[in-house]
Amino acid sequence: MTHQHGHHGQHAHDEQIVYTQEFWDERYRSADRIWSGNPNPHLVTTVTGLTPGTALDVGCGEGADAIWLAAAGWQVTAFDVSAVALERAARQAVEAGTETADRITWQRTDLLTWEPGEEQYDLVSAQFIHLPQAELAKLHRQLAAAVRPGGTLLIVGHHPSDLETSMGRPRLPELMFTAEDAAVRLDQDEWKVVAADSRSRETVDPDGQPVTISDAVLHAVRR
Repeated sequence: MTHQHGHHGQHAHDEQIVYTQEFWDERYRSADRIWSGNPNPHLVTTVTGLTPGTALDVGCGEGADAIWLAAAGWQVTAFDVSAVALERAARQAVEAGTETADRITWQRTDLLTWEPGEEQYDLVSAQFIHLPQAELAKLHRQLAAAVRPGGTLLIVGHHPSDLETSMGRPRLPELMFTAEDAAVRLDQDEWKVVAADSRSRETVDPDGQPVTISDAVLHAVRR
């Protein structure tokens, strides 16, 4: 699971610094592993049953989603801003097997300056990428443009209601979005919105206590 903002630390409220490679390289270096190593559950639910094709994993972090997709037969392009995360992800992929690793292209990319191609991918997945509203709207439009006709767009984020939980989210509501926010950026003539909702799941907070959190999930298919 990958975020383009930090959950903890002195920089969490400084919007200018949290999107940089330096911030994320330092964050990944701070521990042997930041995320669980498991693929994001909404990705698994959405993709299971789809015919594998080409996939773009934006903000891939330590690579759990990209590796899961590749193992299922997808050809994956995986982006992240952190070179440290990508190096770790590539090692994990090799451990998953040569056949899986060979299906993934790892690429260091700053999403604030990213220029994607049009209609390149059968699946575009962006899990927990949080940016200021103007940059987020631009990114969501770029993600949508990169999906081929018949392809799937999956955008998942922290729902604003999570600010009320004990998950240690930075108090930056302007970085949060709802699935409905993301859905209105899609041309309804070009897209079938399969789901645009808030989904609760159980997890543990930074102190190890059980907590219910909500994810904003947009699942759409290009016509």
